[in-house]
Amino acid sequence: ELGRVTALVNNAGTVGHKSRVDEMSEFRILKILKTNVLGPILCAKHAVLRMSPRHGGQGGSIVNVSSVAARLGSPGEYVDYAASKGALDTFTLGLSKEVAGEGIRVNAVRPGYIFTDFHALSGDPNRVSKLESGIPMARGGRPDEVAEAIIWLLSDKASYSTGTFIDLGGGR
Repeated sequence: ELGRVTALVNNAGTVGHKSRVDEMSEFRILKILKTNVLGPILCAKHAVLRMSPRHGGQGGSIVNVSSVAARLGSPGEYVDYAASKGALDTFTLGLSKEVAGEGIRVNAVRPGYIFTDFHALSGDPNRVSKLESGIPMARGGRPDEVAEAIIWLLSDKASYSTGTFIDLGGGR
């Protein structure tokens, strides 16, 4: 009814309260991994089934929303979240190479401290404001800055980009 699938943005993500790994429950870790890793992989699978010429598609673009945490590890805070986004980065690289010859581009953005309600999930809705002084650009990011990077990666202007990461962390 809406036409063929040409784009997927995997923007699922969750985080738990600030915690060391030895204080995390198995339920919390599984929830993080199911949401941040398994969900995007399954969505990408179904997008590829619709985008790939092997299945009657005409190509497309997938953008995964990772996190600067994948590079930094988030020690003493959210190592489970950081590890899940690291897994998403690895998936991005592998899938980009797997489907590049089928006209499907797979890239990712890695936001840092962005002013969204996401930080309320960690128990600190004012987290970005509190940490701005530690960001080289001395400010948190805006959702529209992340959206613009995603839109560019989905567009024909990024037609030669696959397996690429755009870090949106204000220099972190």
